Amino acid sequence: MSAYNYTTPDWLDTGDNAWQLTAATLVGLQSIPGLVVMYAGLVKRKWAVNSAFMAFYAFAAVLICWVLWAYKMGFGEQWGSAPFVGTPGPIQTIDNELIQALFPTSGLTANYPMSTMVYFQFVFAAITLILLAGALLGRMNFKAWMLFVPLWLTFSYTVGAFSLWGGGFLAQRGVIDYSGGYVIHVSSGTAGFVAAYWVGPRLPQDREDFRPNNVLLALVGAGILWTGWNGFNGGDPYAASADAGAAVLNTNIATAMSLLVWTSLDLIFFKKPAVIGAVQGMITGLVAITPAAGVVAGWGAIIIGALSGSIPWISMNYAGKKFFPWTYVDDTLGVYHTHLCAGVVGGMATGLFATAEGCAAFAITNPGGAIEGNWKQVWLQLVGALFIIGLNLVMTSIICLFIKHVCRINLRMSDAELLIGDDAIHGEDAYAFGDAVQPSLRGSPRREMMPLHELEEGNGKGHATTTTLPAETGY
Repeated sequence: MSAYNYTTPDWLDTGDNAWQLTAATLVGLQSIPGLVVMYAGLVKRKWAVNSAFMAFYAFAAVLICWVLWAYKMGFGEQWGSAPFVGTPGPIQTIDNELIQALFPTSGLTANYPMSTMVYFQFVFAAITLILLAGALLGRMNFKAWMLFVPLWLTFSYTVGAFSLWGGGFLAQRGVIDYSGGYVIHVSSGTAGFVAAYWVGPRLPQDREDFRPNNVLLALVGAGILWTGWNGFNGGDPYAASADAGAAVLNTNIATAMSLLVWTSLDLIFFKKPAVIGAVQGMITGLVAITPAAGVVAGWGAIIIGALSGSIPWISMNYAGKKFFPWTYVDDTLGVYHTHLCAGVVGGMATGLFATAEGCAAFAITNPGGAIEGNWKQVWLQLVGALFIIGLNLVMTSIICLFIKHVCRINLRMSDAELLIGDDAIHGEDAYAFGDAVQPSLRGSPRREMMPLHELEEGNGKGHATTTTLPAETGY
């Protein structure tokens, strides 16, 4: 009997493996550096380091949890009789990494190793937590965030992933979520909004004036996010297939349309084409096409883009500024509107515009959506959205209350820390030009580590510690 060929086993398709690793890398780049620099640019200067580090930390923490227990909860064998989650367990042995990729509950296989699939699914889990963080920037206690990330990944994300992608009950019933409109965006939008409620608001002056400190830096992050979405949606056929190409093209069509519609509405109602508004329109387009990317036609992508550029615009700029609970809950970057609202819009549009040919190309048995006479798909999409929303309302609340009352960790920073920002939390400043010592460094770990001669120079020879810095303006 011949020895097993570990280099090129019979099931390995090198083209599929190369594309899947490329797609995974593109999605990883969306998080680091994409969302890291976008968050750093969108917040006030005093929160640039903290906001970027929340994303950076989440990326690392999710990976370790993912290989030790969470991947199998999302994509392993069903745990018991409830079709909601897989059995937790590690995936880091060499045998696990080299075998053919398989979802045991659904029976789905791919023509590359399990290690490729594990990494691909990891970058989706990581970006979900990072998107969620957008609702909490500028006030969440970093220690609480360090605990929140593994808890939410374990008890919320894995349940949604298994239910829709891993062979759980929503997948069995035919709910379509091509690449995470529900698993990633509806969940992050819901959880972010709920967590923002439990954490509490920013300081009043920060809510009133939270102008971006670096719009151009935010645009760099937004550009990485947009182009990285080619891997986000193009990788979900799990093959370098024709449907992957359709998903990439439709993603860009819908995003462009959404940006143009959002900018047009800004011009009509606010008389100025806002760059940050264009970024919001870009994001809502990316989010809305995600559940539909490879199952709709190009004209369906245009319609979805028009819907995602208008409905979330109304949600953010009208309902969000006038009605409870949006006026009460401090959702820093508006993830409710850009992810929950846009995700539901895209999910329901999938039920309307999914084509029979697109479903077949994606290797699912659905006969298409309402345009193909299958109105049942609209109902299924609604059920899927309601399940993800309900799951995250409950689990996010339980996790926040657990951290606060059982672990005895405050969810929100103190008002004194909120006044100072990054220096108080991390002992660092995003834009430390020159060698000046800032007043807020007095008593900080970074000041205590400074050589004595630098402290003496700062105290007595015209350095910044003897002067008054201008008030925080947000730029």
